[in-house]
Amino acid sequence: MKKLTEKEKKLRHYMKLPYSIKLIPEQKGHYFAEIEEFNGCMAHGETAEEALKNVEISKEMWLDSMLDKNMEIPEPKILREYSGRFIIRIPASLHRRIAILAKKEGASINQMVLSLLSEKIAAREIESDFRNAISKD
Repeated sequence: MKKLTEKEKKLRHYMKLPYSIKLIPEQKGHYFAEIEEFNGCMAHGETAEEALKNVEISKEMWLDSMLDKNMEIPEPKILREYSGRFIIRIPASLHRRIAILAKKEGASINQMVLSLLSEKIAAREIESDFRNAISKD
């Protein structure tokens, strides 16, 4: 059995990682697939299965090229760790409005901002899902 080179070991490692694949139906029944973490890594297919198979081929070629160039390869989104903390500067007038709203709701400013962000993100996701459902029809 042939011993794997260091590059081949890395390539196998990255190929097994759970990268995010976006699959988009196109007109005339074709499909477009792309790996979200890899800029420019995409493929087409006449069926969803074919597009997914083709994007795996593109993924291997993309990774091979990046390894040849000793470029950094991003981690899958799902494996990234987030601290749950970020700092943001906002206008004083907005800070005041949030503080007043939080007081009315009996919440802290942090709780109020978390609630408002969560509501907005959920609304956008619902809107996006709705648009995708309509475009499939």
